[in-house]
Amino acid sequence: MSRIKQSKIFEVYESFRGINRRIIYTQNLTPGKTVYDESLTTENNIEYREWNPRKSKLAAAIVKDTNNIFIRSNNTILYLGSSTGTTVSHVSDIVGDKGFIFAVDSAPRVMRDLVFMAEHRKNIAPILANANKPSEYQDKVSLVDVVYQDISQRNQLQIFLKNVNLFLKKDGYALLVVKANSIDITRKPKAIFNELRQDLEKEMTIIDYKILEPLQLGHCLFICKNK
Repeated sequence: MSRIKQSKIFEVYESFRGINRRIIYTQNLTPGKTVYDESLTTENNIEYREWNPRKSKLAAAIVKDTNNIFIRSNNTILYLGSSTGTTVSHVSDIVGDKGFIFAVDSAPRVMRDLVFMAEHRKNIAPILANANKPSEYQDKVSLVDVVYQDISQRNQLQIFLKNVNLFLKKDGYALLVVKANSIDITRKPKAIFNELRQDLEKEMTIIDYKILEPLQLGHCLFICKNK
């Protein structure tokens, strides 16, 4: 394996195995501890966590060569659809001790795992709530630098826009993962992505768009900011 070096994405690192296999990492905020089955690697007394693009849509977008995810050290993030926290944990590494993540999910089972993780990662606040009803947690969440959403519901765009309108700072960024099958299982994903893009462009400026196949089947990622 080649040495780990800073990638073009802030706070994300990379190395290469063989000629073309790119491996990405974040610097472990909790050295010695893993969150899922990721590998830990130490170089120059710094511990890195390998970020698996087959288990994280955000990692898939980075490996698919997006230029910027707009999540940086010290940022405050609203993460919708946190699940057990695989991607949340890497975002936690990125924002660091002075950043913060409001991690929202509606499933009690996955929230238990997230709460356990947050005992070791003090920059995560787990919130058991329905992202379709942001007014219910409005008193628990501040304005944020970034809204990130990965929710498998038919009205995922509407959920995204509700939260962006309530919580995103004027100069902030918003990342939307789209799962095509949750919108319409009978149609081709690219047709759904194109239709949703047209609707999203009415409300926000799209900076980047990545189809995440073959790493994440039937998914794409939009990176946006307010007009």
